Amino acid sequence: MQLTNKIHFRNLRGDIFGGATAAVIALPMALAFGVASGAGAASGLWGAVIVGFFAALFGGTPTLISEPTGPMTVVMTAVIANLTAANPENGLAMAFTVVMMAGVFQIIFGSLRLGRYVTMMPYTVISGFMSGIGIILVILQLAPFLGQASPKGGVIGTLQAIPELISNIQLGETGLAVMTVAIIWFMPSKFKRFVPPQLVALIVGTVIGFVLFPDAEAIRRIGEITAGFPALQLPRFSGDQLQLMFVDAAVLGMLGCIDALLTSVVADSLTRTEHDSNKELIGQGIGNIMSGLFGGIAGAGATMGTVVNIQAGGRSALSGLVRAGMLLVVILGAAKLAAMIPLAVLAGIALKVGIDIIDWDFLKRAHQISIKAALIMYGVIILTVLVDLITAVGVGIFVANVLTIDRMSALRSESVKAISDADDAVRLNANEKRWLDEANGRVLLFQLSGPMIFGVAKAISREHHAIGECDAIVFDLSEVPHMGVTSSLALENAVKEAAESDRTVYIVGAAGQTKRRLEKMNVLSLIPPQNLYMDRAEALKAAASVTFSASNRPSPGLDVSPTL
Repeated sequence: MQLTNKIHFRNLRGDIFGGATAAVIALPMALAFGVASGAGAASGLWGAVIVGFFAALFGGTPTLISEPTGPMTVVMTAVIANLTAANPENGLAMAFTVVMMAGVFQIIFGSLRLGRYVTMMPYTVISGFMSGIGIILVILQLAPFLGQASPKGGVIGTLQAIPELISNIQLGETGLAVMTVAIIWFMPSKFKRFVPPQLVALIVGTVIGFVLFPDAEAIRRIGEITAGFPALQLPRFSGDQLQLMFVDAAVLGMLGCIDALLTSVVADSLTRTEHDSNKELIGQGIGNIMSGLFGGIAGAGATMGTVVNIQAGGRSALSGLVRAGMLLVVILGAAKLAAMIPLAVLAGIALKVGIDIIDWDFLKRAHQISIKAALIMYGVIILTVLVDLITAVGVGIFVANVLTIDRMSALRSESVKAISDADDAVRLNANEKRWLDEANGRVLLFQLSGPMIFGVAKAISREHHAIGECDAIVFDLSEVPHMGVTSSLALENAVKEAAESDRTVYIVGAAGQTKRRLEKMNVLSLIPPQNLYMDRAEALKAAASVTFSASNRPSPGLDVSPTL
């Protein structure tokens, strides 16, 4: 595996333009997410620089732009709130440690080559999860949007405090926030091609805030951002909070994986390339470790920045490095200017991001597509907002998989058929029809086809319990590419029951994984080797001979192999 991402200078102009455009978009978003998380604007900026630089350098998606995102900010907000409440003195340092731990989780996921499994979730769960995160981000911005400090208690605390927030509304700050959202929302598309609306809203809101409220204390602002490189944040742990930190890091790491890889898929579709998902996870992990080490918040692949980078001409990881470099220059050279930015303006930017994260398109038509899918999505949204992210995803995936397995089992069960005459249920050739007809109903053809997952075991048991009088049973496995353990046990029970009823058993077409599974479970040892066939007509011919002999003598057991 190549250690660094695909960096070349064949597209130098495009990569510089792409990186510069992505940097312009990243600036207001990084400020907004830093403040929204509770770590501060500087942490958002350094997170954008550090995660973006190292993920671009070591990742597996050349055009991916990584920075603090809405979903990551939501989790980061909860992490900071919980740890600072439990340990006011060291809580923030512990939160940065959680960011480092999340990066370690991502590196482990990538090293174990789990990248392709990370996004293998039903869309109903992903949609509900992302919509829930969007709703959380909107709720958490209500207090700063109304010109007040965020109440304690996160989402629940904010919802409970809404009457008080409304009664104490600060009209000046709320006006700035509304104006910010309006600029982003209604800015004409022809202007958006030249300058991102978030940056316009940030500049206009700051200028108007300065003109209308020249007194620095009149409205709440970002405040001073120290120019210079951040101090090293050594990992800090607390025995009492270690379990909470471990769980938070796992959630943050997994969410970062999902966020980044979903954005990588978007990048692939725009550039017609294919990313390296495992390498990307390692790059994301390195980026978050370094970000936490220098006091930055967690980040992941950002769809908006990535799309803008590609549209502006970015094609290699050089664009991500250019973007990080430009943001670094802004932090070191223009930190004092950021001090005058009103917090209400940043709240408006973050609130609009939350609105955009909500999957409005699927919300409007989910119930038309499938009532079950809609219920899963709404359930995940409710759990995400009111409980926690792990519970939401866990319950959503469990319910969705159970419903999927039930549906697949029902479909696969239709491929379990038992016939004793040449009807249309099983397609037979002329020889097969001849031998089955000559058996005069005394030979049962038990056909299985397709993957025998565990849900099919019930159908196998149901069919073999319905078997009437017969002298021989032919189990046709010619069309079974995979035999699960549960289905193998059901087949074993059918074979044993036939033995107890003195019926002769034949197995046809057991090969590959199916044969290996039956050998390991000793199912084939119950049947004489001469009763194993690869040709169904030959097996039916042998079985038919049993019926000829049965009219003159007792039915043979499983240890007899009749021949013609």
